[in-house]
Amino acid sequence: MNKYRKLASNTLILGIGQFSSKLLVYVMLKFYLEMLGDEQFGVMNNIISAASLLISVVTLSIADGVLRFALEKGNNGKMVFSTGINVCIIGSIVFIPLVPVVGMIPMLKGYEWLLLIYVFMGSIKEVCGIYVRSRYSVKLYAVDGIVTTVSTIIYNLMFLGAFKWGVMGYVFAVVLGDFTSMIFLNVTTKLYTQYRPIGNDKSLRNAMLRYSIPLMPTMIMWWIVNTSDQFMITGMLGDKKNSLYSFAYKFPNLVTIVVGILSQAWRMSAITERNSRTVSNFYSTTFSMIQTVMFLGCGGIMLILRPIIMQFYDTEGFETGYFYVPLLLGATIFQAMDNFLSSIYEAAQKTTHSMTSSVMGAAVNIVLNIILIKIIGIAGAAIATLASYIVVFVYRIIDTKKYLYMKVYWAKIVVNLILLAGMACSIMFLEYGTLQNVINSVIFLIIVAINFQSCVQAVKLILNKRLGNAPHAAPQGTGREAPRGQNDQFKDKRR
Repeated sequence: MNKYRKLASNTLILGIGQFSSKLLVYVMLKFYLEMLGDEQFGVMNNIISAASLLISVVTLSIADGVLRFALEKGNNGKMVFSTGINVCIIGSIVFIPLVPVVGMIPMLKGYEWLLLIYVFMGSIKEVCGIYVRSRYSVKLYAVDGIVTTVSTIIYNLMFLGAFKWGVMGYVFAVVLGDFTSMIFLNVTTKLYTQYRPIGNDKSLRNAMLRYSIPLMPTMIMWWIVNTSDQFMITGMLGDKKNSLYSFAYKFPNLVTIVVGILSQAWRMSAITERNSRTVSNFYSTTFSMIQTVMFLGCGGIMLILRPIIMQFYDTEGFETGYFYVPLLLGATIFQAMDNFLSSIYEAAQKTTHSMTSSVMGAAVNIVLNIILIKIIGIAGAAIATLASYIVVFVYRIIDTKKYLYMKVYWAKIVVNLILLAGMACSIMFLEYGTLQNVINSVIFLIIVAINFQSCVQAVKLILNKRLGNAPHAAPQGTGREAPRGQNDQFKDKRR
């Protein structure tokens, strides 16, 4: 199987397992809005945001180390898995005395001990899932995604719909969903036989921690960029405004889910193919594919935003959510490109550079949030998020050239962004009606035409084994191999 076909196969498997399950969450969104109301919906999102940060901090981002080292067949899988689980357990124990401090945060007061359970179960489940994906089967990992989501929804119907437990019921549902996932993975793979609490390789443990610890501050910085605006909106404007912003963010996240599935498959390929002689072309072509998915996905969301999406989620208090979606879609595009570029750092084991760029993005986000939210409200948070991702993109696109030559199709990027900006202006500033729909339809068809060639080439690369394996298979738009003298492998990877 050539590397493009393998990437496509993993993407398809993960897509079947995860996109279908994630789609159920959007079907349930209306249920969450009705059961929780606008204020509690904002509280729920604050808890989710805090948990995503704490899982990375408490576990030192060890899940990334598990993925990186489990994919290398020369490593002892039991020791990789055991190290990951042990770090999660020790980190959770260390976190216990700090739980009351978390309870001092107004947005989390009263939920701090639930948050501890949420973090512990989520971290263990994450390590189990990633290890299964790396060492057992991508298909099984995809099935687990369905099991987790369906069980979580069932628990939500029970705790929110029947028992009316509100935010506490939602947290219980997520925790039990993760627990159900862990039972499923242990029954199907007997993961418990892989775990060794003591006697593991210290050198392997240290190597995993050296790799994962720099990713922890990176995760903190990304959390600041992604979710600190929700806390700032809550503090400056109140829970209702935060609920509106969280609602608007759900639809850009739909595109993020699609790209996230591709990114999961890509991270595996980036690690296993890092020493390939044609790695430069592989990165260039995949980067172009991801851009195509983002441009078409974001354009499609904007096309149906007013006539379909907002009509379905016609809930009191969320009517104006459409206004912020285009700005957040723009942020999502640059977020996807930033995440792709970070895979170059990970494959070259230069994770400190990922941290540096993330710090820059977080600083820009905080400063702009403080300034803009006071002046223009929720839109200020969306603009701050977009600006921070652009700053990180500019830094990484320049810095990653030190480690890998990669062709970037600037004309394609610029033209697509201009067209998407046109759709955004139509949605935000034109009165909804026939004119708006016609303008957006025409622009979207142009975007499809521009990206059609990339789609065709992606299919050819996947289906044509000879083209996929050929060392001179240049990515779309280059017509040539990497410049003479440019090493296709990662440069200075041992430095």
